[in-house]
Amino acid sequence: MLLLTCLGLAFWSCKSLDPNAKLPLPTVPQGNSSVNVPVDIPIVTLSTLANNSVPSNVISLKAVDLGNGIQGDFDFIRAGTIQLMPLDSQRLEVVFPLKIQGELGLKPGRIGNLLQSKIPFTRTLAPVMVINPEIQPNWYLGVSEFEVVDLGGKLAISAMGLEFDLSPMVRNEIRNFAKQNITSKPDLIPLKPLMESIWNEVGQPMLVEMEGTKMGLSIRPESLHLREYLRPNKGLHVDLGMKGKVELHPANAIPKKPYPLPKISSNTDASNSIDLHVPFHLTYADLDALIKKSFGGKVFRINKQYVFEAKNMSTQAYGDKLGITVDFIATPSKGNPMSGEMFLVGRPVFDESSQVLLFEELDFVMKSTSAKAKLGALLKQGKIHRQLNQQMKLPLGETLAAGVKEIQERFSLKTSIATVDILDLKMIPVGFYPTATGLAIPLRATAKTSIRWK
Repeated sequence: MLLLTCLGLAFWSCKSLDPNAKLPLPTVPQGNSSVNVPVDIPIVTLSTLANNSVPSNVISLKAVDLGNGIQGDFDFIRAGTIQLMPLDSQRLEVVFPLKIQGELGLKPGRIGNLLQSKIPFTRTLAPVMVINPEIQPNWYLGVSEFEVVDLGGKLAISAMGLEFDLSPMVRNEIRNFAKQNITSKPDLIPLKPLMESIWNEVGQPMLVEMEGTKMGLSIRPESLHLREYLRPNKGLHVDLGMKGKVELHPANAIPKKPYPLPKISSNTDASNSIDLHVPFHLTYADLDALIKKSFGGKVFRINKQYVFEAKNMSTQAYGDKLGITVDFIATPSKGNPMSGEMFLVGRPVFDESSQVLLFEELDFVMKSTSAKAKLGALLKQGKIHRQLNQQMKLPLGETLAAGVKEIQERFSLKTSIATVDILDLKMIPVGFYPTATGLAIPLRATAKTSIRWK
């Protein structure tokens, strides 16, 4: 009766685990990636950018009518360091030191003009202006408001027995210059070249190698989000966010350029977060080599009488589980070795604490030319289960560390004004999904950013 029961169990087990069964495969989830970087740009950095971008010669005027038959030529020249100070969340105070130099003389055609030489003059002012800078959706910086609140001094000149107060003229010229060249141009300063120079480094498709498999990764941005506001006595705060997908490419078909940047939309996220969902795929041949490296050739004892050695191994999809065919040799303490084949089925899971791939819900069926081996497997099934659960562990720590290094290097930046570091970067598998060609392992990388201004 015991023999009939065992043979019945063997028949049922073979029927329930059929290596040739065509089971439906799971759907591999496509995770969305997001990056949100809060950036606090100090006042000193803003001032440095302003001073580096504003030219020395600002305004040049010729033959300005000053009344009483007098005209003048004027050059407005930057005379020192531009100072910036946020007043509130929207308005920025700008102190712009100016040197105004030129010449005064009679208008052409006046009596005695040929005998009258022009009188040179030089004056310095420090006009105070208030502006409202705004970043446009098309990656341009514009200024919607411009107000001269103080000239920073009075511009009075004595010439030819006359006293001229040039302050109103200077104020009007600054206003006219702003109206023609600043507030009337929403596309004032193109920021896209700067962003693209950064994006060309961060978003450049890259070649990575994990577990001996080379593949290409690229980031396809789908939306960009921006919120900026001034912080009194501190500087400019920017919340810059991006959402998109990390795409997988064959190693010999990596795109040569980054995907283009989309237009800017508003941002409501103030977090400091990097959340990348990275597709990773191991072919069954790669997986076979990994399992053989970790499990092949190992000998473990089933009981006091038999030791078990795994030989050739091959993997395959078995629905949402992984199937592994193992050639084995069971060697008794006395007698001849028995060879056979085992078909294992288990659900792969990741143990974060030990950084290893484990198999849950493990089941197996024996295929052996030896009836004794089949009977022994059934009688000692619990022991074999325990041994398989202990042995079937695939270390992924080095694989994940390689991915972490690649991401850390790609997202870390060193520019002329700031250094961006990636902190607390972690990468873990979010699932294992057998496919027709291999095991899909979506990875999730999380981190934060730190910016050090120079």
